[in-house]
Amino acid sequence: MRADSRKKGRKAFHPCLNRNQMTQMLMILASAHKSTRKKRMEQEYQDITRPREVREEVKKLRKKFLRYQEAEVVYSISHRKLIELADRAGALYRMEGTVLINRDIFDAYLENFHEKTRGIGKRGLSKEERRQKEEKQ
Repeated sequence: MRADSRKKGRKAFHPCLNRNQMTQMLMILASAHKSTRKKRMEQEYQDITRPREVREEVKKLRKKFLRYQEAEVVYSISHRKLIELADRAGALYRMEGTVLINRDIFDAYLENFHEKTRGIGKRGLSKEERRQKEEKQ
């Protein structure tokens, strides 16, 4: 259809605008797009230190105490094991049939069970590599 309009001597641009007006309009639109894109980038991307501040704020705002039902979901531990570990940690609070777990105390207790990486990698060590590692130790 466009090729037909050129053959008949019609304008290939917008019917109400000549070539110069169309070029000016396109330049205006392009510069407007550039400035809005720049503003959007400034709004979306913030300083790198910001995530650290956000993490600290989240720590302050998160619940200090969890009911055991909530803690089961958060820590993915069965009810019996959760109560046992929380009791050992000294993080249990019992009040009139309600059991609360102090999250800070329980988290600190769980960190005692954290194992350092052994450099095993994705596949794990072969029997030969395990034997060599044991001999070195």
